[in-house]
Amino acid sequence: MMTPSGPPITPAGMARLRARYDHLLGKERPEIVEIVSWAAGNGDRSENGDYLYGRKRMREIDRELAYLARRMKALRVIDPARQEERSKVLFGAMVILVDEDDQHMTITIVGDDEQDAAAGRIGWSAPIARALRGASVGDLRTVRLPAGEKEWEVLKINYPDP
Repeated sequence: MMTPSGPPITPAGMARLRARYDHLLGKERPEIVEIVSWAAGNGDRSENGDYLYGRKRMREIDRELAYLARRMKALRVIDPARQEERSKVLFGAMVILVDEDDQHMTITIVGDDEQDAAAGRIGWSAPIARALRGASVGDLRTVRLPAGEKEWEVLKINYPDP
């Protein structure tokens, strides 16, 4: 699934990155530029906290904007609702798993830029996502975790409706 066109991301994940980029570029950066311009007009810049903080914050924003621009250019948007092979665990799958202790877990495999383990959103290159790639219902997969190996059985695979 990883092709030269880059790592995957869902349309919603790309929209969040784009919204962050637009917010930084259209709102935060102009506000900081205004503060720095005002502070620069106040004379001595060496002891001007507004000026020094503003310049520092502008560098942080510019760094984040550059990172987001590179990231958005590199990522490949894949809509899980358009997944044709719905019987296997692929990008965008919502998977219900059970371990040897009969503990159930529901995860959704998303892009690394949109992962949130607490919400059950697991990044594409996370160990459990890598172990589950290509699995079908009933398959057993072993995941190497920091605490040791753990075996999971795939109970159900769902994709969003097209």
